[in-house]
Amino acid sequence: MDKLDYKKAYKDLYQPKKKPVIITVPAMNFVMIEGKGDPNGEEFFLATAALYSLSYAVKMSYKRVHVPTGYYDYTVFPLEGVWDLLDKTLLPTDKSNFKYKIMMRQPEFLTKDLFERFKDETKKKKPNLYLDKVEFGTISEGLCCQMLHIGSYDNEPESFGMMDQFCKDNRYKRISHEHREIYLSDPRKIEPNKLKTVLRYNVEWVCV
Repeated sequence: MDKLDYKKAYKDLYQPKKKPVIITVPAMNFVMIEGKGDPNGEEFFLATAALYSLSYAVKMSYKRVHVPTGYYDYTVFPLEGVWDLLDKTLLPTDKSNFKYKIMMRQPEFLTKDLFERFKDETKKKKPNLYLDKVEFGTISEGLCCQMLHIGSYDNEPESFGMMDQFCKDNRYKRISHEHREIYLSDPRKIEPNKLKTVLRYNVEWVCV
């Protein structure tokens, strides 16, 4: 059986162009953790580690005596984050004011019961207090504007500006202060100016 590569199977979601497009995002299952504050701190690091350890437990479940029903081989999906501000009167450059929900997409065979079992087992093998905060659920984003941002996270406002102008020119309106980021690059291994990040936010079509 061939391995499912999300970059090929879901190219429109994970390999967008370096210019804004409108896309309808389907419902998907995620493991996720909510948090707040500077993402450069220990809390964000531990939360991310919890998501990765649990996601790899699901990935490696084919080695179990009882393989999950419907299991298929796949590449673990990338880390994603939905970002907002705690106090919207403050500048977005204040990272201590960030509110976030970080997550990793999961394969369709993962059920709520399997999630609880994998979480309990992961807590024993790789103890992490943040595993208790991990939740499993389905997210439906629907109609969105997105593009591929290449460069430092601090330079994302330039790409968001392009997205905003594209929406204005094509009669779409942003309907949420939140935005999603999908991290296609490992910042520990790649120079900031080469980082690849999918940027996305919800929109609606404006009828004249």
